[in-house]
Amino acid sequence: MKTIILFGLVLGALSAAGKVYIAEVGGKVTLQCGVTSIKSRLEWKNIIMNYICSLLGSSEIKMRAKKSKDTDIEISKIMEGDSGKFTCVVGRSSHEHHLIVVSVSAPSGPLKVGADATLECKANSGVSGLCQPEVKWRKPDGSVQPESKVEFKSVALTDTGIWQCLVSCQGETFTKNVTINVEVFLVLIWSDVFAQPGGVRGPEDPMMLLGLVWWIWVAIGAGSLVVIILVIVIIVMHKRNKRKKVHVESQDKSVLFVETSLYSLYHSQTAAAKPQQGRRREKPSALPLQPLLQE
Repeated sequence: MKTIILFGLVLGALSAAGKVYIAEVGGKVTLQCGVTSIKSRLEWKNIIMNYICSLLGSSEIKMRAKKSKDTDIEISKIMEGDSGKFTCVVGRSSHEHHLIVVSVSAPSGPLKVGADATLECKANSGVSGLCQPEVKWRKPDGSVQPESKVEFKSVALTDTGIWQCLVSCQGETFTKNVTINVEVFLVLIWSDVFAQPGGVRGPEDPMMLLGLVWWIWVAIGAGSLVVIILVIVIIVMHKRNKRKKVHVESQDKSVLFVETSLYSLYHSQTAAAKPQQGRRREKPSALPLQPLLQE
């Protein structure tokens, strides 16, 4: 019995305290072995689904893992199944590390006021009982909600902002920011409670008509009225301009007719006067010669 206890103490001394790593799905992480120099063979091992596979063997993670600085290992394109315990074995000593893989899901694009949405920050620690992470959400107003999933039954404008997924375990922390945009899409902002004769009517039960809120029909009617008025104004202005144009053309024709008449009359008088001016003046007849008086 003492031999078994002594053997366990020796193994515990040979197994150095490891480090916790937290990474996101699709990202990459570098696991540090914990030794500065290699005096013997170094090997990385990973416990996945309760069995040990060497990263230098034929495991699937081997295709995404590569050595870094001789003793460390870098894993890219992280998957949820990569979480768990990683052991760096150097000679007769080992260094155990723990990888927690985080996946965050959030709605894409803006949300309509009153719509339902879900935020989820899931931390997969792999082997049960090893470094159970603490997951919570920090709201835009700074308050913290100690749950991994946030369900919006009816989003409001106050939910707009940056939500932070916080994961922590043994002093290691991970933060992921998610932006929530809430916009108003032709939705009336109601007060919390409206007193109605038939009962209480709130934002979930507004007055509807053919599937639309009543005020939307009012807006449609007002918009249609404005369009009709604009069309009438355009038609009236068009006819007015047309009449004005016809009147101007009539005046121009009248002026042209008068000018043409005066021009014709002037030239006709001139033509009649020209022959008289062209006649030859007749010479006066010579006076009869009278005989000279003789003395």
